Amino acid sequence: MKGKTIVHASKHVSVPPEQRNMGMVFQSFAVWPHLTVEEHVAFPLIVRRVGKKDIQHRVNRALSFVNLSGLEKRLATQLSGGQQQRLALARALVYEPDVLLLDEPLSNLDAKLREQMRIDLKKLHAELGTTLIFVTHDQLEAMTLADRVVLMKGGHIEQIGSPDQLYTTPATPFVNSFLGTTISFEGVWINNGGGSYVNLPGGYRLAPHEIDSGALQPGGRVLVAVRPKGLRIIPEKQVAENNEFVAEIKSILFLGDRYEITFEGCGIEFALPSETRLPIGERGRVVLGINSQEARIWPL
Repeated sequence: MKGKTIVHASKHVSVPPEQRNMGMVFQSFAVWPHLTVEEHVAFPLIVRRVGKKDIQHRVNRALSFVNLSGLEKRLATQLSGGQQQRLALARALVYEPDVLLLDEPLSNLDAKLREQMRIDLKKLHAELGTTLIFVTHDQLEAMTLADRVVLMKGGHIEQIGSPDQLYTTPATPFVNSFLGTTISFEGVWINNGGGSYVNLPGGYRLAPHEIDSGALQPGGRVLVAVRPKGLRIIPEKQVAENNEFVAEIKSILFLGDRYEITFEGCGIEFALPSETRLPIGERGRVVLGINSQEARIWPL
């Protein structure tokens, strides 16, 4: 943290928590029912023996950052859930920590408040410039708030990078499936004199655009993953030799601003968004094209 080691097991370094200048915002808000808003925010400064005049100035500034000015005399229990979360943020920010840890801070809020708090946190980070480490299981929070994402599975790091990097160039099938909607097909990798391609169920073929085939064994099972935008609907057309397959429409749902069409093809069911309802009714067969540049292939 700013070049200072605070914990190092092999070197027996462990800076006492009160000397680390780290902030913490808990999932459960952790507000005290007997203290007012300003008493909450002032508490970290009081234990640090900051002068009264400076305390008042810094409390007012912290409350202004989180839009709680004017509520200084209210008890924490008189605040809404979103206000209590902002109060916990103000209490952690008032002593200007070098790094702020947030542990699922929005999980106890309803959907509307979560959306607003994401916006507030984004603005707050831009204004303060404090380093935030945000722990979440919500991919939308990670994608919208982070400059850099560390995606973990079972205690192991799967990939580190910007949200855009993780979404567009996932390193593993788990990263690909965790971030956004993914449609996955199983197939067999073919590499012979006729070229390299994937045999998909139903006798269809995917010819990849570019791929490092070193990890793929000829005749080995592979996983093909593609985002919905990588599939296009081609009604009333004969299927091509590569990168197209026939799918049956199972259902069409109207969602207000779009339709969601469920297909069955290549041995799986999957849904695709569509701006228009297909003219062939609730049942029918169409050709779907796969954008080979969007497809990711991993060995199984």
